Order: sequence, then structure tokens, then C-alpha cells
Amino acid sequence: MHSALQLIAPNVVLGARVKIYAFTNLYGCTLGDDVKVGTFVEIQKGVKIGDRCKISSHSFLCEGVTLESDVFIGHGVMFTNDLFPSASTGDGKLQTEADWVCRPTLVKKGASIGSNATLLCGLTIGAGAMVGAGSVVTADVPDGAIVVGNPARVVRTLESRSHAGPVS
Repeated sequence: MHSALQLIAPNVVLGARVKIYAFTNLYGCTLGDDVKVGTFVEIQKGVKIGDRCKISSHSFLCEGVTLESDVFIGHGVMFTNDLFPSASTGDGKLQTEADWVCRPTLVKKGASIGSNATLLCGLTIGAGAMVGAGSVVTADVPDGAIVVGNPARVVRTLESRSHAGPVS
């Protein structure tokens, strides 16, 4: 579904049966088959989203983010891509793309990110892992781990996740 209330740039690659709701902003990204994008979501250039992912409303996926297949992103999830963000350079000029380094984040197959979580950049969220609502993820999350808190810490591991396969 597409409407006048969406900004979907011509350089967006959409898979089959993608559903995108109103008030979204997508540019330079790739979405796989059967992806669902909720209201008030922004997905920036270079983002890659695998098949059967669900991105809930009010979430922000910045340049450098890759979601493998079957990933769930809760409401209001924020990704980052710069460890030392700044508006200007040392000589007082507004920063451009040449003035910072985009640090990629990978969310592996079947992972779930709870509502209002914030993920710092340069991390990997393991296959089948779960990030609790409101958590601030500052380090890699192992496959099948459940992490919560600020900073997010492993509270337990899952024996298996049906869509991610067995994890140890």
C-alpha cells in the first residue's frame, strides 16, 4: 500500500508483498519480501532489510543497519551509526559525510528488538536474540541471548527459537 503521506524515494528497492503504512520516509534502502513497515518509520540509505521483517511504528533505521530475515523491530526503536556525533568540524564548519565514519550494525536472523530500545553502532545482535523493551545495547549480543537494561546485560539464553533454528 502506498499513499501521498509517504516519502518513498525512487532509489528504494522493494521486495514482493511489502506493506508500508502512512507517514514513512524511505530512501536508498532495500526491503526484502513480505516486509511490514509501520507508521512514522524512517529507513535511510544503505539499510538492508531481509525477508519477513516487521518494523513497528516510530522506529529509526539509519545508514549502516542490516536486518537479516525474520527480524522484529518494536515501536520506537532507535539505531545509531556514529560513536562520536557532532554537528560541526573542528574549524566550525557544518559536518558532511566526509567528516565522520558510519559504523555498521547487524541484526541476525530471527532476532527481536523490544520497543524503545536504543542500539549503539558497530554491534551484532545474534540470531534469535531478544533485546528487552527500553534497553540500551552497548555491546554485541550472543545468539539466543535475552538482554535487558541500561546497559543491556544477558539475563538468560533461549534453548531455541523456531524461526531462527537451534541456538546453544
